[in-house]
Amino acid sequence: MRCAIDEALAARDQGEVPVGAVVVVDERIIGRGHNQRERLKDPTAHAEMLALTAASAHQSSWRLERCTLYVTLEPCAMCAGAIVLARIARLAYGATDPKAGACTTLYTIPTDPRLNHCVEVAEPVLADECGALLTEFFAAQRALGKK
Repeated sequence: MRCAIDEALAARDQGEVPVGAVVVVDERIIGRGHNQRERLKDPTAHAEMLALTAASAHQSSWRLERCTLYVTLEPCAMCAGAIVLARIARLAYGATDPKAGACTTLYTIPTDPRLNHCVEVAEPVLADECGALLTEFFAAQRALGKK
């Protein structure tokens, strides 16, 4: 999770919402990503999506069956769907997302038995630290009259 937090800090430093993600297999990071929606002008450029794409390229396969995804914020519905479709084995996230969380908060997409794959979802990891990054970022944005 510390490496995902480093990615979140990179997003923050670029003026993006500070969310970071890493994909790990056999204790090795094979994909990294941080939010780049503003920079890329792309609504799908979430940290998770970019990390999954990088991991798939590294593995030369869209199937990431033995991988764990660490992300600093509970994934949204789009990302949770991509996590299932990539067949990620395990998901560990930091802060819960009461407005858009699709893994345990509002929806339970990764563990929905109606889908073709279920993902093991860990209890929140370093939730306070991950949440503080977001709280500080949005407080700073409001002080500047943004977001």
